[in-house]
Amino acid sequence: MKILVGLSGGVDSAVAAYLLKKQGHEVTGAMMSIWDDSLPKPKIKNADSCLGPENEDIETARKISDFLKIPLHIIDCQKEYKKVVLENFKNEYKEGRTPNPCILCNAYIKFGILPAAAKRIGLSFGKFATGHYASIGFDDSINMYQLHKAADINKDQTYFLYRLTQKTLSETIFPLGAYTKEQVRNIAKETGIPSAEKPDSQDFYCGDYNNILQFSANPGNIVDKNGKILGKHNGIWNYTVGKRKGLGLAGGTKYPLYVINISAKQNIVTVGTKGNLYSLSLTVKKVLWNSISAPKEPIEATVKIRQQHKPAKALIIPQGTFSAKIEFTQPQMSVTAGQSAVFYKNNIVLGGGVIR
Repeated sequence: MKILVGLSGGVDSAVAAYLLKKQGHEVTGAMMSIWDDSLPKPKIKNADSCLGPENEDIETARKISDFLKIPLHIIDCQKEYKKVVLENFKNEYKEGRTPNPCILCNAYIKFGILPAAAKRIGLSFGKFATGHYASIGFDDSINMYQLHKAADINKDQTYFLYRLTQKTLSETIFPLGAYTKEQVRNIAKETGIPSAEKPDSQDFYCGDYNNILQFSANPGNIVDKNGKILGKHNGIWNYTVGKRKGLGLAGGTKYPLYVINISAKQNIVTVGTKGNLYSLSLTVKKVLWNSISAPKEPIEATVKIRQQHKPAKALIIPQGTFSAKIEFTQPQMSVTAGQSAVFYKNNIVLGGGVIR
């Protein structure tokens, strides 16, 4: 089969391409170029990031493709990335929310624009593959593809992939779904793949987020939950729910304070105790059910409210086609508007939505 592999210059996508070629497939590499030259170049380059000056990553990707003896195409996705991912990033922070740009990038750029652009330049392939830790199954009883957690639960990346549609799942392969990270590293080392020792990406951007936001200062008040003014801020985008350090409260406080709410409309950051961070429920918008048909009645599942959050038992109550209320059996800490809540049933991703 002809397979297009999204290469990043990292070890995971390189090993994915190696495994597919070893299985006898005709493999072609494609790397998306997303760096915007209008962004200030960071003083200190964070190599563990997705968005940054790409010369080093492109050079590594070329070394990988040369080593594997596969063609490599660098595909310009910068305009689409800026419009879809970076503009959403700015808009969400402006509204006092904390977005997850990797989810949008996967759904619309990496699994959308990239393979579509590859076809436009004449590349022919039957499936698209990446180095994500996840797997795809097919349930004959409901005639639907389903997104499954990876074997290596510590590296599972399904949280970032919940917005992949049925069409995308039907056209995608995840070669690393059955492997652990240690096994992938060992394969890279044993075969001599150039990126064997390259660190994993830990963040989406290599510099200060303010380089992207580029907002003018907009001073406002920091208040307690009773409205008492405790300090000043220069812009709500500098704060996220759960933030404790660097609040800039004059004179200190008797006990640690955390950001518990951000209001763009009032230009206010509200702080409280750690206990104030816990919530029993939340609402999600832009809901996508990607592995089952949209339920009309409440269903029980486990829900993750961020990548490192342990899935918690909850009742998902549909509220129209694209909205739902989530009621947890136990209070959850730092529910953050703009992040995603992803629904699971055992190892299957049912879907998810954006926390509001």
